[in-house]
Amino acid sequence: MKDRADRLAEAWGDLVATARRTVTDGLVVGTSGNVSCRIKDLVLVTPSGVPYDRLGPADTTAVDLEGRQIIGTLRPTSELPMHLAVYRSTTATAVVHTHAPCATAVSTLVPELPPVHYMTAALGGPVRVAPYALYGSDELAAHMLAALRDRTGCLLQNHGTLTYGDSLGQALDRTAQLEWMCRVWLTASSVPGHAPSLLSAEQLDAAADRLRDYGRQG
Repeated sequence: MKDRADRLAEAWGDLVATARRTVTDGLVVGTSGNVSCRIKDLVLVTPSGVPYDRLGPADTTAVDLEGRQIIGTLRPTSELPMHLAVYRSTTATAVVHTHAPCATAVSTLVPELPPVHYMTAALGGPVRVAPYALYGSDELAAHMLAALRDRTGCLLQNHGTLTYGDSLGQALDRTAQLEWMCRVWLTASSVPGHAPSLLSAEQLDAAADRLRDYGRQG
């Protein structure tokens, strides 16, 4: 059986690997964006201003649910209020925040991503855009929580994305799916003389029912 130190080391390794994926997948540039995961009442989070390829086991950074630093000497991400707000309000165990380019572009155009694809249902329904507020602020965290109501992802106006899940992999997959849907909508909307066809609430409900069984065996 793994002890606490082993579990934390494994979780930190997974977190760093996920953060590096956001860079290689083009979802963030430099040190923008941040990733966290929750282990009981401890939140492991990427530190502020440190390139992900430089992070190692000795850089483990963790806070409690009140934001008090428990592990490490590096300063936690400036977006800690958003991460903690998600953990206090949902059953999430992982959060991914990015500055994905297509999603950020969409956040400047509409108050909600139009439902151009049935995978909208995988995020709980049409993805809302949280109104702009200064990064790292409690105001932004509050706007984000409102946009996340009954959803597992949202856009942040003139800023980026935030998704959460039961694992780092699920949260990252949801970010990638959201970025893809934003790219599809932007591409379709750019064709002169045409407007994208959108799915109805009934069509999204049917997709949600089908998606609940997706990947199940037997």
